[in-house]
Amino acid sequence: MTSKGEETDLIIVGAGPAGLSAANKAAEYGLRVTVIDEFPEPGGRMLGQFHEESGHWWVGKQIADELIAEAGRRGVRIRCGVSVYGMLKVDDRFEVSTSIGALFAPRVLLATGAAEIPMPVQGWTLPGVMSIGAAQVMANVNFVKPGRRGLIVGINVLAMAIARELSVSGVSLAGIVLPPAGPLAGAAAKPKDNLELLMGLSHLAPSPILRMGSRIARSCNLAGWIANFFPRKGIRMWDIPLQLRTAAVSINGNERVESVTLAQVDAKGEILDGSQWEEPVDFVALAGGLYPLAELASVAGCPFIYTPELGGHLPLHSEQMRTPVEGLYVAGNITGVESALVAMSQGRLAAASIGVDADAIGSGGDRIVAEAMEEVGRTRAAALIQFQPGIAEARRGIYRLWQETIEVGV
Repeated sequence: MTSKGEETDLIIVGAGPAGLSAANKAAEYGLRVTVIDEFPEPGGRMLGQFHEESGHWWVGKQIADELIAEAGRRGVRIRCGVSVYGMLKVDDRFEVSTSIGALFAPRVLLATGAAEIPMPVQGWTLPGVMSIGAAQVMANVNFVKPGRRGLIVGINVLAMAIARELSVSGVSLAGIVLPPAGPLAGAAAKPKDNLELLMGLSHLAPSPILRMGSRIARSCNLAGWIANFFPRKGIRMWDIPLQLRTAAVSINGNERVESVTLAQVDAKGEILDGSQWEEPVDFVALAGGLYPLAELASVAGCPFIYTPELGGHLPLHSEQMRTPVEGLYVAGNITGVESALVAMSQGRLAAASIGVDADAIGSGGDRIVAEAMEEVGRTRAAALIQFQPGIAEARRGIYRLWQETIEVGV
């Protein structure tokens, strides 16, 4: 239990990859750092993540353990199970209101990550329906299978990545299907749009033939034509049926999930008459994608911009991770949804900027910031998981806006 009015040099909100990486680097510069997170243990989404990266398995739990151990050696204070409900800057310091009292610091880094977008389907309040992230946590963090046989509703990068993890963990999946068409689903319910997204992920395909075919089809703009002839039963990826011409109509059951009513759809996502059938499953994972969890930046008075390539509305920030609110910084998925590796490099960059602004680094600070910016660029370019196409271009647009407005005093 912290004492009311505790003071430190830097408060970091979020103990995920960005927050922990920033904390360790800032502590290396000699700053007193306190990290707070509402979850019961540090690590964030890394705790349930693993995937193949450059010929080896990247295991998030292992990386998180290494970051947490380093934080302990450097004297970083990590407070978990702590909620933040307010931020106010008075004179030259922030007052951060938390569930264990007020914290004060001249600088705050928001590394709050991202949240899942709800994907409503008729019957989604039944026990056994969960977000795809919840299924990931159950299987990979708590080592409990979410059910005997499940179905994923929603075709996106998050769904594909976690489907692979669940398959490796021994979870049986009947398939990955489209959500029902409607205003909330939008393009996510259309086979053509999903096929274009998957073509952008050709490097993740499980065979060289699929990877080459996807690249050729994308370069020739064949998504619409392929969508018309995509197999009705789908294709198998990691032995999971990927069904671009099948949509979930309803989730059925009395006291819990018992089945899902599915239907064939045409290339535009419209249900074909008489094509419905019931698929027996005992759990359903809804995959609506991710959006930046940025409410605290709004509370602090930071302006926002809308960038769909990065997940939606996010706080305006510079390439050095500064915001227009002096002393407020951002890093990780709050700046746009990308991989944990990018978030970690952004955290180190934010720490370098904070170190310079706090006069904690010395004469070599600008060089360190420049090197950290280059590291972010290299990590982004090499990232295996790209949540949306056009991320690099969107980033450049944000930084141009910063230069055209904030840097000239608009």
